Amino acid sequence: MNKITQLFNIKYPIVQGGMIWNSGYKLASAVSNAGGLGLIGAGSMYPDVLREHIKKCKAATNKPFGVNVPMLYPNMEEIIQIIIEEGVKIVFTSAGNPKTWTDYLKRHGITVVHVVSSSKFALKAQEAGVDAVVAEGFEAGGHNGREETTTLTLIPMVREQITIPLIAAGGIATGRGMLAAMVLGADGVQMGSRFAASIESSAHENFKNTIIKVKEGDTQLTLKELAPVRLIKNKFYEDLQALYAKCPSQEELKTLLGRARAKRGMFEGDLIEGELEIGQIAGLIHEIKSVEDIISEIIAEFERVKSSLTASLF
Repeated sequence: MNKITQLFNIKYPIVQGGMIWNSGYKLASAVSNAGGLGLIGAGSMYPDVLREHIKKCKAATNKPFGVNVPMLYPNMEEIIQIIIEEGVKIVFTSAGNPKTWTDYLKRHGITVVHVVSSSKFALKAQEAGVDAVVAEGFEAGGHNGREETTTLTLIPMVREQITIPLIAAGGIATGRGMLAAMVLGADGVQMGSRFAASIESSAHENFKNTIIKVKEGDTQLTLKELAPVRLIKNKFYEDLQALYAKCPSQEELKTLLGRARAKRGMFEGDLIEGELEIGQIAGLIHEIKSVEDIISEIIAEFERVKSSLTASLF
């Protein structure tokens, strides 16, 4: 056991990212049943939908699972109350100040983890009293940090600053990547893209099939003026670039983005006009597999490479 498996009472130090439109109860429960920590992604759910997913997750697994909550959520108080009422014991917060809800959640016996993109914010999260942090590098899919710090440099920098458990995220989808992150100072890893391309993911099959075709250079971080997001290059992305050539205002960018474009792409399968969020590591994801197979393969590779390196170095 290590700090992450002890903190969450799980078998493997693997956390599934709480991705919007990908992370329903089927994915979260499958990850938890396979020995990791599954997270329901509340960012794409109305409060009543979240409650339904929590209830179904409790019915599908007797293992620990959590909820990921972006703190910019408009119904935050209602969401937090649902989490408490339904007895969820692990909450990952992101996109906001960890001081806002950490004390309240911890008073209700909830383990709190905050997602950060810099050592400065990792330290602030520790000072706010969180139980662990996820440090997410620039390679990650979805909404990302403005600093563009890669996982390779971010993890040891954060490790220097904090004493609480550290979970590495961004560009990790294999056992080798997991081992590398832990050598750099992480106690565990969070994977999003690898689980987005799983059988149990709630993403549309069109999106899943696109993920496994992504190659190096097929994703790009954009929309930094609003909220930086890494996207697969499709027609919507190209329309953005055409607009950028005209030096657009924030309002013009918001108008082009519109509403529900991420749902349109990832959940409804519109590969042309939809927003397709995925990490750079998608270039190493070649098959849609079950969560059980994914975690088994990651752990087997982790142990094999660790043994090989130990033998060759020492």
